Amino acid sequence: MNKKVELEILDISDTQAQAGAYVVLLGEKKGTRKLPIIIGASEAQATAIYIKGVKTQRPLTHDLFFSCLNALETALLRVLIYEVREGVFYSYLFLKQNDKIIRIDARTSDAIALAIRAKAPILIYESILEDERIHIYDSIDETNDTSDNSNNDIKITVHELEKALTEAIQEENYEMAAMLRDELNKRK
Repeated sequence: MNKKVELEILDISDTQAQAGAYVVLLGEKKGTRKLPIIIGASEAQATAIYIKGVKTQRPLTHDLFFSCLNALETALLRVLIYEVREGVFYSYLFLKQNDKIIRIDARTSDAIALAIRAKAPILIYESILEDERIHIYDSIDETNDTSDNSNNDIKITVHELEKALTEAIQEENYEMAAMLRDELNKRK
């Protein structure tokens, strides 16, 4: 059976490669692998607002859905990113109502927005994480302490970024190549 790995949200940022799109960067909770997922503006906004603790006058869609779950005495147990096809990630919500477990297909961006509200784990199959992760972290010393949120402070050298850019272009991962190019330009 394919092992599951828990992820956490590290960052949300806009992407210059695709207008109106954002990247949510997920990180392995007990490791150094990172996974970028492209999400829409409304999901990025809903997730960022919640993470920053901003209170809205009226509930956003994800807040409304989470309130409905609570009113129906249903808990979000976990999110599972179970597949990726042509760069699109597919996820399940696992809900528990009384003694019944319910699995619902969801867009990964919506699943992430709900998971942070429910404080539910975001899981991914090991094989998907390994195939889709950002490969610039291969050369980082695996002995770094990642028990807290210090992964955000990992420093990548210009040489490592250039190497990752070359690899992204060879793999025709132009979204990642654009992000790496932008980071290189910031550093020069």
